[in-house]
Formats: sequence, C-alpha cells, structure tokens
Amino acid sequence: MNRLRQPSVSTSSLFLAAALAAGATAALSAQQRARDLGVAPGVFTPGPLNAITDVSGVRVGHETIIEGDTVRTGVTVIVPHDGNPYFDRVPAAIVVGNGYGKLLGVTQVDELGELETPILLTCTLCVWRAADAMVAWMLARPGMEDVRSLNAVVGETNDGYLNDIRVRPVRPEHVVRALESAATGPVTEGSVGAGTGTIAFGWKGGIGTSSRELPDALGGWTVGVLVQSNYGGVLQVMGAPVGKELGRYAYRRFVEANAGDGSIMIVVATDAPLGERNLRRLAERALFGVARTGSSASNGSGDYVIAFATHPDVRRQDTRAPRHIADLPNSLMSPLFQATIEATEEAIYNSMFMATAVTGHWGTVEPLPLDEVADVLRKHGVID
Repeated sequence: MNRLRQPSVSTSSLFLAAALAAGATAALSAQQRARDLGVAPGVFTPGPLNAITDVSGVRVGHETIIEGDTVRTGVTVIVPHDGNPYFDRVPAAIVVGNGYGKLLGVTQVDELGELETPILLTCTLCVWRAADAMVAWMLARPGMEDVRSLNAVVGETNDGYLNDIRVRPVRPEHVVRALESAATGPVTEGSVGAGTGTIAFGWKGGIGTSSRELPDALGGWTVGVLVQSNYGGVLQVMGAPVGKELGRYAYRRFVEANAGDGSIMIVVATDAPLGERNLRRLAERALFGVARTGSSASNGSGDYVIAFATHPDVRRQDTRAPRHIADLPNSLMSPLFQATIEATEEAIYNSMFMATAVTGHWGTVEPLPLDEVADVLRKHGVID
C-alpha cells in the first residue's frame, strides 16, 4: 500500500515539477525529439507539430499521477473531434498484434466499425476504474440523458515496476481532468500521463507522437500516431543496433526469458475518408513501424492499434435514412500505409528520447543515454 498519500500532480502544471517529483535524474536539456537528433525515418514530411494533433480536431489530454514513493502512473486521452463522440461517431478499427492485454471495447468496435467515446490509455489494473469514470463523464454530457449503452474504449500497458499497480491509483478526478484538459496543439511526450511509469527496451518509455503529411499529388492527407511504449526486444534506431551496442537487449545472457515482454498501445488518426475496412489495413501497417524498432511481439506483450478517421463525410450519426459517404479507393491507400509506418516508428523514438528517469515502486529506470545513442548512430551512418 502507499505509505504516503499526496495530491496527484496534473500535467497541466509544470512538467518539470512532475519530472523532479518522479525522481528524474537526467537534465531536461538532454531531452530532445528524435528529429532534433537527426533521426528522421522515412520519406514523407511531418505536419507542423509532428504530432497526432496535426490531424485537425484531434485533441490529447494527460493526467500524471505521482503519489508518495510508489505511485507513478497516469491517464492519456485521445479525443477525435470537438463534438460529442457518441452522437458524431468516427469510423474505427482495432488490430491485435499480440493479444496479451486488457483492451476494453474491442468487440463492439469490431462489430460496428466505429468509436462512440474518446480513447483512454492507462495502467493495466486501472482499466476498469478509468472506464467507469469516463462512462460517468460521458453520461453527464448534455443530450445524453436517455443513453442506455456506451462502449468505452480503454487500453493499457503494465507499469508495475515503477508503479504500485495493485493499489489501482487512478480515480475519477484523474480521468475527468485528462478529458477536460484535452487540447489541440503540441503534445507533451515522455514520462507523462499513461507513460509515467512505462519501460521500453530496458530504458524509460512513455508517450510519443509523430505525423506525416502526404503531398497534394498523393491526396494531401495527414496521418498522426500516438504511442504508449512499454515493450522490449532488441532496440534498433533506423536500423542501427543501439540496444546491442549499448549492451541492453532481450536474451543477452540467454536466461532472461521474459526480457522482450511488455506492451505497446498505438493510436492512429487520419483525415482521409476511410471506412473501417481500410482503417484496419492502415492499423496493420503501424505494427510494421513497431517491428522496425526491434520488437518481436513476445508472448507477454500486448500490442494493439486503434485507428480512426475524422473526415466529415465518413462520420456517422444515428439516423434511419440511408447516407452517402466518401470512400478513398484501395488504389490510393499505399501512401497512407507508408506514412503510418514512418509516423509509428518516429513516435516510438520520441517516447524514449523525451523520457526522463523515474524512481518508483521497485527502483529507478533511466532514460536512453542520448549521447551514446548518437555515437552509435554516427558509427552506422544514420546521422552525421
């Protein structure tokens, strides 16, 4: 149990204070996004923010929960647009890379191909409490008085090393603050929100995001990705064997049977007019981006992708009349596939490059040593 209960620290406060309270030992000046270090996967150009919020209308909110010496967790929400997602639903698809996880709402999304709540990310044993809080918040929205069914979509990764996960510290006020603070604009990354207590490849993981804008000749569409990284394997950065050369990788001593375990939640948003069928195809490509970073989707890894489209002509309202929808042809999907792979790969790098050291329940997890990473990347010709 928690030895000391303190008020939670919201990320609407200064992130520096949250990082220091969490035991950050690395200087914040050492944090930099992958692209600032010269790591720029792919051929397409990011949007202005290089974030999921480059998809117009998409909002992200975090609530970081730091209590006493042992609670290091949080909530991250992704809201598809400014309206009520129940009455103005976006088409969606969920793809399972490896199903060791507790993703709520998956069967109804598979059946109907649409979202009717924001997407909420948190820690494993907090899924049900977080879902209950989001349902209560949704039911209290104007016009929801007669709603009798609601499919809350809540994903998770297990942050039980840094976080005393058994106390299930997420409370309704945390979820409400994340939902009500969700905003467009830059997205805070690293040891924040649902990424506060996560670990990736043996270093500190967290929240990361990236985007790609297709040129007009290829449709001009935007794809944005947000990840909650908490998985393992043999870290590669644009093909360079970073994990191997830094001496930290799965099965290094052939006795660490679970060294590649962990999970990753991936959310893909696009403004292209896609239905659930092509959104499923898009989500499948996000897993290619995960593979590029060195994951093998191990036995204990929960690897999930949730993809949705925000285009006004594919949204769904509860009406009895037939509707006319836009539908991008299959032949135009390939550039979106490429954009999704690139944005997923870069979002994962950002989740680690922007993370700070955190001391929690069972110890301290340090971030990637970016100076050493840069040396490896130069050695292999990734950066100058």
